Amino acid sequence: MRPSGYGENTLANPTTLTTPSDGGVVLVSIDFGEPDYAESLHELRQLVISAKMQVRATLEGKRSIPDAKLFIGSGKADELKQILEASETNLVAFNHDLSPSQQRNLERFLQAKVLDRTGLILDIFAQRAQSHEGKLQIELAQLEHLSTRLVRGWTHLERQKGGIGVRGGPGETQLELDRRMLRVRVKQLREKLDKLKSQRGMQRRARKRSNLMTVSLVGYTNAGKSTLFNRLTQSGVYAADQLFATLDTTSRKMYLGEDYHSGGGSVVISDTVGFIKHLPTTLIEAFGATLEEAAQADLLLHVVDVASTNRDAQIAQVNFVLEEIGASKVPQILVLNQIDKLDMSAGLIRDEYGNISKVSISAVSGAGIDLLKLALTEHQQLLRRRSTEESAYV
Repeated sequence: MRPSGYGENTLANPTTLTTPSDGGVVLVSIDFGEPDYAESLHELRQLVISAKMQVRATLEGKRSIPDAKLFIGSGKADELKQILEASETNLVAFNHDLSPSQQRNLERFLQAKVLDRTGLILDIFAQRAQSHEGKLQIELAQLEHLSTRLVRGWTHLERQKGGIGVRGGPGETQLELDRRMLRVRVKQLREKLDKLKSQRGMQRRARKRSNLMTVSLVGYTNAGKSTLFNRLTQSGVYAADQLFATLDTTSRKMYLGEDYHSGGGSVVISDTVGFIKHLPTTLIEAFGATLEEAAQADLLLHVVDVASTNRDAQIAQVNFVLEEIGASKVPQILVLNQIDKLDMSAGLIRDEYGNISKVSISAVSGAGIDLLKLALTEHQQLLRRRSTEESAYV
């Protein structure tokens, strides 16, 4: 018997895309010779846990290139089918992105729902988004992803539809109708997000006029950004030891504790969505308005889990996304967080110009927070000096 939701059209409600009722899933990860394979598989397990699913089994293998039809090849596909039957599971999560035809072929062969890595991340985002803007962004990303899956292959989409008006013209197939509905909805979502983007722009200009320094927290997911945000601003933003614990950008004022003339005063700090390897392009595009907070900031605090064995690759991935969103030229301070896990001491490092470039802290214990505040104060002083010099030339 085919599982509920298999092969069904999800256009009407894209946020109910994936998770089966029993919450069980079989993971599939193929080693194509990439150096970070083990870390990537660990990350997949964390993603599944974040999606509130239970791992029933993991199928691994090695290949030089993906199989064009089934991605994992017919032999591994047979093995996967046996695992699904033995574990009574009807959901598979791949640690890779699948082409629409590969996903469709696998679902037909396995008689189970198949999720690729992008689909899994989208599902997590759909569960976590709380704000109106966040929900709009997720729906847009899901529809953009779904649009590549609306191809001939589902028999129920090939039936002819008669009638007129919103149901389509004579002889219009359900597939064609779904494509048209998708285009209309995508256009509506883009218009709404453009309006919200304009409102954000006005808020940023108001902050600029008030000479408030703007700081954005960026970093790999689960590096401790939200915990640091709460520590700096005394806020209650949700923070948990899981991937993508928070999605919606939150901004708060932070008082540095000194008078204006000595370089203190208030700054605005924004907590942004965490990054991850192979962050779906549809998500980067959909969250463009939110991520613009980082691109327009005066300073980025790049939060890094110093205890991670893969921290260098994570730093590189975050910098890659920053390049994608036009934030690579924004001044950046590397915040080495979670020193408590390594029994390290708080400290700071200055660059060749005497500016603080790295700060070692623990957002949980508060160690090194005073040094981070010093870095913020010094950068604020630098901005004010530049502003004064620029005004002198006018």
